[in-house]
This record gives sequence, C-alpha cells and structure tokens, in this order.
Amino acid sequence: MSTRNNVHEVVITGIGLVTPLGTNTQATWENIVAGNSGLSRFDHPDLEGYRYRNVGLVKETDEQRNNILSPKDQKKTDRFIHLALMAGHEAMYDAGLDQQNPIDRNRFGVHVGVGVGGLETVSNAALTFDKRGPKRLSPFIVPKAINNLAPCWLSMQWNLQGPSIAVTSACSSGADAIGTAFRAIRNGYCDYMLAGGTESGIIPLGIAAFGNMRALSSWSGDPKQASRPFDKDRNGFVIAEGSGIIVLERKDLAVKRGAHIYAELAGYGTTADAHHITAMHPECRGAVSAMNQALADAQIDKTKINYINAHGTSTHMNDPLETLALKKVFGEHIIPKDSQNTHGYTHAIQKYISSKQTHALVSSTKSMTGHMLGAAGGVEIALSALALKHQIAPPTINLDNPDPACDLDYVPHKARKAKLEYAMSNSFGFGGGNAVVIVKKA
Repeated sequence: MSTRNNVHEVVITGIGLVTPLGTNTQATWENIVAGNSGLSRFDHPDLEGYRYRNVGLVKETDEQRNNILSPKDQKKTDRFIHLALMAGHEAMYDAGLDQQNPIDRNRFGVHVGVGVGGLETVSNAALTFDKRGPKRLSPFIVPKAINNLAPCWLSMQWNLQGPSIAVTSACSSGADAIGTAFRAIRNGYCDYMLAGGTESGIIPLGIAAFGNMRALSSWSGDPKQASRPFDKDRNGFVIAEGSGIIVLERKDLAVKRGAHIYAELAGYGTTADAHHITAMHPECRGAVSAMNQALADAQIDKTKINYINAHGTSTHMNDPLETLALKKVFGEHIIPKDSQNTHGYTHAIQKYISSKQTHALVSSTKSMTGHMLGAAGGVEIALSALALKHQIAPPTINLDNPDPACDLDYVPHKARKAKLEYAMSNSFGFGGGNAVVIVKKA
C-alpha cells in the first residue's frame, strides 16, 4: 500500500476515443493522420436560416450504444454520459482492466471533465414544463443532466470505488480532470484512475447560445473547411461532441502486470487569467504561467518539448494569442531555424521541413474534430500520447492562408513523421481557466 508521501510515476495504459472522426481510437487516429475532417452541417427545423450550423457529430450506432448501456438505462442518462461510457468501455478493455481483473477497486478512481453537461435534458424538460406543467416532468431529469453522473455511471459500471469527481472548468475540463487524476496517483491517493472528458451540446439551444456570442464559425462553404485554426479566413470555432477517456496507472504496477504503456504523464499546470468571463488575457499571462508550471512540474527544459497540441480553436482571439503565449514560453525553440521570415510561410515551409528539424511542432487537431468543449482536453491528451507512440505529428488542416500573426510551424495539411520525446497539450477555457499537460514517450 502506497502512502501519500510517496511520489509515483504515472503512465497511460488504455485509451478510449469517441469523436466526429470515429467511434473508437483506431478510427479516430487513422483519420487524424490522414488529415480528414469529421465536420458537417446541422440541419434542424428550429435553425432554418441560422448562420451557425457547422458541427462535429458522433455517428455511433444503436448497437454500439446498447453494447455499453441497456435501452432502459439509456432513458435515464443524457447523451454526454452515453459517450463517456462508450469511451470508458474501450479504455478499460484496452488497458486489460476488466471487472475480472483482481486489482484493488478501492484504489481506482474516476475523474471526468464536463463543460455544459445535460443541456438537451434540461432544454427538453423546460419545454415539457411550459407546455404540460410540473407533474409531467420525469423524475430522472436531475440524475440525467448533472455533470457528476458521468463519472458516477463509469464507477458503477466498472465497480471503481475510489474518488468519483466531475471537473468543470469549461473547455479546460477534460485536461484538468486528467491533471488532477495524475496528481492523485503520483501523490499516493490512488493506484489507477479513469480520466478524461465528455460533452454533447449540439442542440438548437446550445448552438444558438454560442452562436449569438459570435464564437461559432459561420463558414458557408463546405463544413469540412469550417474549422481553420491559424488561418486568416477563420471566423469561429465549430462546436462538436465526443469523449476521450484514458486509464492512468502507477508505472510500477503497470510494468508488474505487463501492461501496454502508451506514454508517461510528466507534468501538469493549471492557472486562472483572473481577467474576463470569456476573453483570454491580452498578455496571455495565465496561459504562459500554466505552460511554465507544467514544464517545472515535469522537471524538464522547454527545449525537450517536440510537439504541442494547441488549443487552436479557430477563433479570431485565441489563435494569435496562443501563438504569442507559445513564443513567450519557448522563444527560439519554437521558431523554425531555416526561416528568415516565417510570416506567410505557406509556400516557404517546405524549405525547413526535414528529418533534422529541431524546433517544436505545433498543430490543432480541432481543425479535424471541431471543438468538443469539456471533452477536448481528454481527446487531445490521448492524441498527444498517440503522436508519441507512433512518432507522427498530427496536421492542422485548412491552413491555406496563414494569419501573419500566426507564424509558427503548425504542420499544415499533412501529418509529419518526426522524432518526438515530449508533447504538450494546451486547453484554455471561458472564465480564464488554463490547463496544460505534458506527456513523455514510453
């Protein structure tokens, strides 16, 4: 039995991904590497004529849902819980920690990040209340909708009796859930954690709420081109749904049982801008501080980072400010050495792409998945671990005309083979929350 005074190494031994690119990890990763988009147009009568209808939907089958939750229980759970259970099911079997595995379930916890939770359940309940009165409301509305029922259902399904906690920090939720789970194992409170994020808010109410903030993309062309981080023609993020759940484990226990190890968790930083309810700090102080905290936590120099999965939302505000934050943290390490002028590098970039590249690569996988809000960090940390495993940096698609203020090597259009030892995943949320996780090659 470990004690809280011990410091343990923590590894990823299972990955479950349910995204607009696929309903499992393999399909999602293959589409990421191929540079495919999972985005489409949301056709709904309540949104007819509305500008903001580009979305990233998960296209699972009834059979896939029924494999993890009975039709009866599906009626008691919102869609964000369904997606978490699908991703968690894959992660647990991938790790070889099914219910027959004789590990101490009291030392196995669940942390799941959720941004908006059961928005569809609450929206439908409000309509029922308005049209039919209070007596017609379902008694399951609250347990269907509240955020902590995602980790609750996972704990019940897998008999996980450690801490069961929902983390809500907007678009940083999934990353913060993994970061706090990492600390729980490292500091000796748990031996195993199921951690990540889940979200499903693609309903007319959710789209209109974000759309009227002018945060969403109003791209009128092919929806697959709507998410275009760092491109001068970007005009907002594409709202998406999905779930990314990983199994974290004490490294010594994973090695002892012969588990497959994807990557090691090395560091975590989390901060607040303390500035604005939606806008990033203009000097990126929170983002910079979170990245520096994560580097210090990992006890590595910034030059060790080879790949950065950027928050990269495709909004006018985020992309240049995140670029600025990266420059403040990494300095020359993030600037391609062969480029005299990286502004407008679209054609010039081939000149400094080589197997001997020494600068850190940056990309936004949201260009393909859309922005999964509270699930984004869970998915993107998993993709960062897969990038290390396969030694491939995912691309940023739709980067046709780079914004002059966004002048780093964003791996445009095509995935790139590269020597990757450490990867950093950035997540920044409304309210000024910043979460940064560093993973190390196994």
